[in-house]
Amino acid sequence: MIVVCGITSDPSTALVIAALDRLGHTHAVLHQRRFEETPIDAQIVGAQIEGQVLTGLGPVDCASVTGIYSRFMDWTVLPEVCDGPEETVERCRTWHHALSNWIEIAPGCVMNRAGASASNQSKPYQTQLIRQAGFQIPETLVTNDPELVHDFRARHGLLIYKSISSVRSIVQVLNDDADARLPLIRGCPVQFQRLIPGTNVRVHVAAGAVFATRVVTNGLDYRYADRTEFLPWQPPDELAERCSVLADRLGLPLAGIDLILTDDGQVFCLEVNPNPAFGCYENRTGQPISNAIAVGLERGRRSWRTPQDEGEVLAGDPTTTIPR
Repeated sequence: MIVVCGITSDPSTALVIAALDRLGHTHAVLHQRRFEETPIDAQIVGAQIEGQVLTGLGPVDCASVTGIYSRFMDWTVLPEVCDGPEETVERCRTWHHALSNWIEIAPGCVMNRAGASASNQSKPYQTQLIRQAGFQIPETLVTNDPELVHDFRARHGLLIYKSISSVRSIVQVLNDDADARLPLIRGCPVQFQRLIPGTNVRVHVAAGAVFATRVVTNGLDYRYADRTEFLPWQPPDELAERCSVLADRLGLPLAGIDLILTDDGQVFCLEVNPNPAFGCYENRTGQPISNAIAVGLERGRRSWRTPQDEGEVLAGDPTTTIPR
């Protein structure tokens, strides 16, 4: 049994559900906004969780679940919570707490556990793990001291800045206007990096399969650019293998890896997203990322690659790499 946790209108979650349907894999959905209708009766006994969850398919025994796809939104901003009484807020909090505990210790394939995802809560920490996996990273400074930023800028030229946590921020260049606001960072450390000119590449690793997308854009942060084109890209075998190893080292069966490819052939890794919104990439490129996720969930284990599974994952797509 596979369980999908999230909001079904989310494009990535919807693609996973559609892939499970297409492949004929039995699954149940725990809709995050329907927590009142799907009670969880489970408890941790020793190192295991016992009990059941109520889904649209009826009661599901926690012990029978071999794969979980977890893509939660922040429950504190759900309309049912924002507009509801305190009793509803408490029930929602309790539901998410119980579900999170189950997901964290459930056997089989979980995309992804909170413990593994936690490295993204601190970009400086995650950067160290990325470097240990053999990737170059841009020269980086995390500070709340404006003078250190001035010195760093003098050494490295153009800089970008962004938040150091997992909270999304718009990546921007440290221009003269931003430089004039540097005294504001004394109350909040910020991450500054040397600007790396080159091509953006997003690599999705899903149950060992590697999907790379070149992003052609007219903006620094392509998520907010006026013009963005997503192009399937076949990475060199060595790079695909390195991305797969990085995801595995981070304990992430599903990962979105952000790279910059320079004109002289260097590869820099910016960060790894443990909860990637892969839907926009799949919808624009046709890469079967959701198929790979569904196959991995069905297998329910971390030994990803078999010839039979490769046939399901690839589905004739020439831009997918499954490293050996």
